[in-house]
Amino acid sequence: MNTSSSRFARAIPAAALACLAGSASAQQYTLYGLVDAAVERIDHVGANAGSLTRMPSTTGSFPSRWGLRGSEDLGDGLKAVFTLEAGFGPDTGVSGQGGRMFGRQAFVGLSGGWGTVSAGRHYTMLFWSLLEADVIGPMVFAIGSLDSYVPNTRVDNALSYRGKFGDLSAGATFSFGRDSANPAPNNPAGTNCGGELATDSKACREWSVLLKYDQPSWGVAAAIDTLKGGAGSWAVAGLTSSTLSDRRTTVNGYAKLGSVKLAGGVIQRDNDGSATTPRSDLVFFGATLPVGELFSLDAQVAQLKFKHSPNKASLAVLRGNYALSKRTALYAAVGHIDNEGSLAMSVSGGAPGSNPAPGVGQTGIVTGLRHSF
Repeated sequence: MNTSSSRFARAIPAAALACLAGSASAQQYTLYGLVDAAVERIDHVGANAGSLTRMPSTTGSFPSRWGLRGSEDLGDGLKAVFTLEAGFGPDTGVSGQGGRMFGRQAFVGLSGGWGTVSAGRHYTMLFWSLLEADVIGPMVFAIGSLDSYVPNTRVDNALSYRGKFGDLSAGATFSFGRDSANPAPNNPAGTNCGGELATDSKACREWSVLLKYDQPSWGVAAAIDTLKGGAGSWAVAGLTSSTLSDRRTTVNGYAKLGSVKLAGGVIQRDNDGSATTPRSDLVFFGATLPVGELFSLDAQVAQLKFKHSPNKASLAVLRGNYALSKRTALYAAVGHIDNEGSLAMSVSGGAPGSNPAPGVGQTGIVTGLRHSF
C-alpha cells in the first residue's frame, strides 16, 4: 500500500469516531458502583446462644451495587435522564432485592429547572429525608436492624417527583403496585404486593411526600411514607386488605459544628397490620468526628419502643473508617442491642439467621473493605 492510501485508510476510522462523538455530544453516561465485603462475628445467636462468624450478604458499611446513569440535553433547559442500578451480595455474587436485575433503581424521566419527573422503580421520600440525618447509614449495624424497611425504601411501578428551589427541597412518589418480590434471604423486606388490579385499584399502593430545608451548617426534613395492604396471597405482615395501611412519619435534622456533625430524628410508625402493637417510635441520635485527614469516627444510638407494650429494643454502634484513597477505605465497627419484652431483634441486618432468643441482648463486631468506582 502506498503512503497516500495508508493515510486514507487511517482517516476512515478517525472520521467515523468524529461523527459518533458529534452525534453523542448532547448525551452523557456514567458507569459507577461500590463493592463492600466484610466479616462479622455475632454472639448469643438462637436458643443455644452460640456465636456466628460470617460474611454478610446484604451490607457491610454500604450495600454493594453497580449502575449506569445518563442524560441527554433536549434544549431549552430540558433533559432526558435515566438510572439503572443493581444490588448484589459480594459474598456470593447473587443479585439482591429479590433477585431483580436492577433492584435498587430503574427509571427514566425528564428534568428541568422545575425538578425531575420519572417513572419506574424508585427510592421513596423516606430514603431522601434520612440521607443527612442517619450518620451510620445502611450498614450492618444500624437503624435498619430495628426496622428493615428503612434501608429498603424502594417501590415498583412508581411515579416520582423531586425538585430543589434554593434551600428548599420537595418530593413525592406514588406507586400503583409497590413490591412484586417475595420475601427471601436476599430480600428480607420483600412483601409480594404487586397490586395493579382492576378489581381493587388501591391494593398494594404506596405514596410518600418530602419537605426538606438545608443551610450550609444545618438542615431539617420531614417525610411521610404509606404502604397499602392487599388480600389473599398479598396479605403480608397483617395487611390483609387495601383499607389497611402501614405508615411511617419522620422529622429529623443535622448540624455541623466545625468538623463535627450531629444528627438525629424520630420515625413514628402506625401499622394497621399489627393487632397488638400498631404504634411505635424509633428515635436515633448520632455524631461524626474526623480524626486527622484519613480517619473518622461515627457513633449512633437508637431505640425502638412500642406503645402500650413492654417491647423495646435499644441499639448502640461505633464505627471507625480509614481512607486508603478517595475511593478505597477500611472500616471496623462494634454494635450492641438490648431486647426487652418479647422482642428478638438481631444487632445485624447483614443477613437473616442471626437473631437471639426473645429478650436477650447481642453484640456484634465487623471489619471490611470497600471500593467505589
